[in-house]
Amino acid sequence: MLLRFRVANVRSLRDEQELSFTAPPGQDPGTARTVQLAGGKTVDVYPLIGIFGANASGKSNVLTALDRMRDAVLSSYAEWTSYRGIPRQQFALDEKSAADSSFFEVDFVAEDAVRWTYGYELGATRVEAEWLHAYPRGRRQVWLDRDASRDQEYDFPGDRIQDRARLARTTRPNALFLSRAATDNHPQLTPIYQWFERNLWLVTPEHERREREAYTVSRLQDKQSRRRIEELLRVADLGISGAMVDRHPGEAPAVRLVHGAGDGTEAVLDWDQESFGTRSWFALIGPILLALDEGAVLLVDELDSSLHPRFAAELIRIFHNPLVNTRGAQLVFTSHDPSLLSTPSGWRLLDPGQVWLTEKDKAGGTELYPLTAAEPGELEDLTSSYLAGRFGAVPNVTEGQIARRILAARTREAEAEQA
Repeated sequence: MLLRFRVANVRSLRDEQELSFTAPPGQDPGTARTVQLAGGKTVDVYPLIGIFGANASGKSNVLTALDRMRDAVLSSYAEWTSYRGIPRQQFALDEKSAADSSFFEVDFVAEDAVRWTYGYELGATRVEAEWLHAYPRGRRQVWLDRDASRDQEYDFPGDRIQDRARLARTTRPNALFLSRAATDNHPQLTPIYQWFERNLWLVTPEHERREREAYTVSRLQDKQSRRRIEELLRVADLGISGAMVDRHPGEAPAVRLVHGAGDGTEAVLDWDQESFGTRSWFALIGPILLALDEGAVLLVDELDSSLHPRFAAELIRIFHNPLVNTRGAQLVFTSHDPSLLSTPSGWRLLDPGQVWLTEKDKAGGTELYPLTAAEPGELEDLTSSYLAGRFGAVPNVTEGQIARRILAARTREAEAEQA
């Protein structure tokens, strides 16, 4: 399970920002689950987090940064050889950031209940730093301490990592040590690499949608998965009663959905006749089921882009429900829709600790902060207060301002033509 993510100098995330899945200490943990850690300690962890904010405030950049960290771990050793420097996207609105390193760090709990901290800093041409800490008995053990500015770049306190000298010698300056170790199927470090491989899957409205559709189609060929997929299609109130998979030699399997009419008749529609919303939901079902089955961390950008808010709320309930989410899967989503903060009856759909907000500072940098920082009242309507601007992270636009700007521009154009 993911506990925390820290990042700096990546896209609009100029200064160090932190996203935490752990329930704030001293507060009601609400929907958080108690996770047993090696060494006898426990931590309360949320199954999902929602990031809200105005357009261009940097919500998506938080997910992109997590995806970039995953990509670096998986591909730096094998794929970065073709780059003269290091592929990164530092903060672009000041010259100083181009010279500064980009910082990434995660805390997570592995399947054996051991908590790990892994992070690195990327410069323009080399890995400036890399570190790995374990907490097998509740106390920190430093496994790896890499610093490119030292005469001796690598330090392995406690000599816990096997074959460390050879791995350090054969790790390129522009590659991560963890990536290099995984290529040899290192017995101690490969499980850390595999955590990234099995987590932080990013879903965006258009990113690899055809691949996700194809994956959901492949899951339909398993009887147990088919039942779950068809049930998720039905609960979406799309008028769908089932799904058919067409197979033709030499072609990829294709899906057609069965729609029921009010008079009891059914019609089978070709895929290109389905609405964008139906296709988007179908493409999302596969990754959702995979995350639930694997207990993985799923990242969904713009959750409400093609889903009705009440249906997006049902997806949130899936991850909240311990009878459905039995393996501790987690969801991080971004949204513009404040109605996801509360149910129509006024109950809170998300605990304040699960709500994170983004807004830009005067220099164009994104500030990421939890709703708990605004100290909302216990019975406060989060949706109303958010729309009223009490928590920040809303567009700085007054009612009618855009229309007034259009009218003013037209007036200036007319005056220019008459001059």
